[in-house]
Amino acid sequence: MRPRDDAAETNKGRARGPLWPTLAALAVILLAFVAVLVLFNLPYPAGLGPRQPIPFSHRVHAHTKRISCLMCHTEVARSSRAGIPPLETCLLCHQRIIRTFPYIEKLRQYFRENRPVVWQRVNWVPEFVYFTHSMHIRRGIDCSICHGDVERMDRVVTAHKFEMGFCIGCHKRNKATHDCFTCHR
Repeated sequence: MRPRDDAAETNKGRARGPLWPTLAALAVILLAFVAVLVLFNLPYPAGLGPRQPIPFSHRVHAHTKRISCLMCHTEVARSSRAGIPPLETCLLCHQRIIRTFPYIEKLRQYFRENRPVVWQRVNWVPEFVYFTHSMHIRRGIDCSICHGDVERMDRVVTAHKFEMGFCIGCHKRNKATHDCFTCHR
């Protein structure tokens, strides 16, 4: 029988070197991978609308803060389009509220430079369709019928495809005209 060599047994596990540099290298690689994912927005969750140049949460503004759609979309009651609010509308509040948030700073910079924010459009109807928001608002149609539960959305998603069947179905349910020339002029 050979005498037991404790030193040899102890060194057998260390023959490959210490483990911590390998773990540190793996941690750095993992962090770099996560940083690339976040930078390029690759882990983009399903169910969110398009990424906007300045993140805007309808959930925070319309649901939590209870700001009416008409406060920002002022054109909706008198126009065919709801309209994107001008930067002045945003700055009514954000001149005093959460001023130092980086995206509010970016908003303020757009305003100072007199540059428009180019938002990604979420909803639209084909150009050959005549549609007016104001008529629907005057008739008391709630925005959520067409646009979904926007006040619960951080990023707005398309709730419905605005195709003829969707509109005709709504007109029939609400006993509104479904004469062709109402929408096709």
